[in-house]
Amino acid sequence: MDTSNPLLKRESAFSGTGEMTQPMRLDGVINKTGILLVLCTCTAAYAWTHPALQAPLILLGLLGGLVACLVGVFLPKTTPITAPAYALLEGLCIGGISQIIETRHPGIVGNAILLTLGVLGLMLTLYSTRIIRVTDRMVIGIMAATGAVCLVYVVDMVLQMFGVNMPYLHQSGPIGIGISLVIVGIAAFNLLLDFRVIEDQVSNQAPRYMEWYCGLALMVTLVWLYLEILNLLSKLRSR
Repeated sequence: MDTSNPLLKRESAFSGTGEMTQPMRLDGVINKTGILLVLCTCTAAYAWTHPALQAPLILLGLLGGLVACLVGVFLPKTTPITAPAYALLEGLCIGGISQIIETRHPGIVGNAILLTLGVLGLMLTLYSTRIIRVTDRMVIGIMAATGAVCLVYVVDMVLQMFGVNMPYLHQSGPIGIGISLVIVGIAAFNLLLDFRVIEDQVSNQAPRYMEWYCGLALMVTLVWLYLEILNLLSKLRSR
């Protein structure tokens, strides 16, 4: 089973590799994800209440979170440490970004949080009730769409280095809003793929430390989803 989440694509990470460990459990993944969300919220609140430190906190969170995530990807056994580190650092980044956007559009962050939790609950319900079945064709489609989004963002970053903005991507017109809606949908459907991989690996009795690994993977998707929803709401408010 493949997924577009880079953390969950590493199937070898779920093997015990010669070490006898207790198997991971679904409730363990849920608990670890909850802990990571609490940690992320705490540092986000700190960044929110220290606007004078926004720039360094956002930079620290962005770069530090990326490093922690990469270490977790390539060294899954370190995720009991790197997953909380990622949550703490990423909280600084999204807290600072959220505070900036909240200043421009009061009330937008609360709406974005509620929508993110709502989408998470909806996707979990659709998956657990099998209203939506994650087929191989769906996996390929979502992975291709996610790859396309990543490519667009990389090209946009390169263009911005030369003072050029990609047409429509950051605009609040109908096309720009439509693009954001599509990206939010892709991020939401990535949750379905993540749920299936986690379920499969629980059934395969992957090592217990993989609960942190899977929690980290879900955090990556949720952070992406939240930021895309925040961007979408910001465009709608700017009209």
